[in-house]
Amino acid sequence: MNANDQTLGDLWNQVTGTQAAPPGWLVLATGAAALLTVLARPLWHVARNAVTIAHEGGHGLIALVTGRKLAGIRLHSDTSGLTLSYGRPTGPGMVLTAAAGYTAPALLGLGCAALLAADRITLLLWLAIVLLLALLLRIRNAFGFLTVLVAGGAFFLVSWFGSAEVQAGFAYLGCWFLLLGAVRPVLELQHQRRIGWARDSDADQLARLTHVPALAWVTVFLLVALACLALGAAWLLQPLQ
Repeated sequence: MNANDQTLGDLWNQVTGTQAAPPGWLVLATGAAALLTVLARPLWHVARNAVTIAHEGGHGLIALVTGRKLAGIRLHSDTSGLTLSYGRPTGPGMVLTAAAGYTAPALLGLGCAALLAADRITLLLWLAIVLLLALLLRIRNAFGFLTVLVAGGAFFLVSWFGSAEVQAGFAYLGCWFLLLGAVRPVLELQHQRRIGWARDSDADQLARLTHVPALAWVTVFLLVALACLALGAAWLLQPLQ
């Protein structure tokens, strides 16, 4: 085995192997920091871009999985986003694509929690890099491209240069933020619908597609977010019990 093979093998083992569980204070501190970020309006306005990335990425992924043609994804400076796909205007593929946005951050957070519960911190960081690179290829505006590039760069720098404790803190903070941050956009959505600002929201599109009231879809989004938060938190806090 030459040196290059050994280096690649070591890197693969590092990425796919397990890491030591972080101290309990770090798990609690990152959870508190994520909660503060979600609740504090100035912090949320900036950090919400991460939820938008997951939201639009969810639309895009399911569009591809269901056989729709993904035209592109745009992320805007007001933390909104837009995913354009082509295909049948009705049917299961369109319904699943529309439903994927608000559920994606919570489900992604739950997946992160599962990896962290299995002590796969490095694997989580590198999977995030791969997903962000895949998303980058579908971005169709400058702000979105810069946002995803910065996010991917942050994950790379932490995974490559960060100490074990820094990597753990970054991974746990991101996971907590996705789990907690998935709830607030759903509540914001219903508030906007109530005052007439979101007449073409995902929930309203789903109502037209399925003839199920938009409020029922908002309720589904909220239940998914809360269920993922409860289960994900249980997994993250398990070592402390």
